[in-house]
Amino acid sequence: MSTSAQHGIRLTSLSPGAGCACKLPQASLEQLMSDLGPITPVPGADLLVGLPEGDDAAVWRLNAAQALILTTDFFTPIVDDPYDWGRIAAANALSDVYAMGGRPIIALNLAAWPGEDLPIGMLAQVMRGAAALAATAGCAVVGGHTIADPVPKYGMAVVGLADPARLFTIDNARAGDELILTKPLGTGVVVTALKHDAASADAVRSAVDSMTALNATASEVAQAAGARAATDVTGFGLLGHLHRMLKASGVAARVDAARVPFLPEALELAAKGFVSGGSRANMSHLADRVHIDPSVDEETSVLLHDAQTSGGLLIAAQAPADALLERLRARGLPAASIGRVVDGPAGRITVGNGTVGKGAAA
Repeated sequence: MSTSAQHGIRLTSLSPGAGCACKLPQASLEQLMSDLGPITPVPGADLLVGLPEGDDAAVWRLNAAQALILTTDFFTPIVDDPYDWGRIAAANALSDVYAMGGRPIIALNLAAWPGEDLPIGMLAQVMRGAAALAATAGCAVVGGHTIADPVPKYGMAVVGLADPARLFTIDNARAGDELILTKPLGTGVVVTALKHDAASADAVRSAVDSMTALNATASEVAQAAGARAATDVTGFGLLGHLHRMLKASGVAARVDAARVPFLPEALELAAKGFVSGGSRANMSHLADRVHIDPSVDEETSVLLHDAQTSGGLLIAAQAPADALLERLRARGLPAASIGRVVDGPAGRITVGNGTVGKGAAA
């Protein structure tokens, strides 16, 4: 029995948000960056990816063969089991390193905890789960920082290494590339249903299994195939993260909703209205950036915007990407080709329900 269950505490009841759905909306972050204004860069050319690029992580070149990747991520409880929460949070934090084409080597815990209201042993369970997951990635957890806070939060700061000549960046998608997604969507609706005690045990277990699966294999296979553009799908949803990639690359895309994989029961839960505030913010933000064909049903549209936690990689790979798909599936990943990058207004997405064409975006 988990520590949470032993004390009769439902961690998901302690926060209005859950997982990456609790992050600030994309519109707010864009306003923040506008208000922040330009940041004077450090002199020299060793900062390869920084604040202006808005990528998944920062990258600093150490030498011709090695670059340092730095990222951090933390969020409120996403499941009720503290050990699983730690595992999910760790996989989510490590994912940004994989999304840049690197491998994580060292991490620090970041925790906020209501020490007078929740047993400290529960936080220990969270950290044990995170350390166990990180260990499977060959990443050492070596310390961290904790503060008192009425709403519990947990995550990691992570350092990774990469070859600077083989980085994935969000500004390298090109017209004609195929869009490959390596995990199914739906974690947002499942955990929202869990908060309302409306998700089946099977649906929760499938979501946890997906969220704790590392993106290491997807990153490795994509890199071996020569991919140069990728991002991980988290709080901004599939369409939000795709929009950011397309805008940075100066291209548009067509997505075939019929090809997008979903978690078990995700469509049913979306149809019942278990939609997080983060997902609703995504829909609002993308309303004038995404055209969805009327043939795409409402619950599918919701899931395309669904705020994911520890989602898969979205890879823009040179077409045809059949060999990449075969390699990903041979390694046990439920990868799917879901669309194509096309010429068109930067960031524009057209979602249809049939064969993805090669023409310009509508």
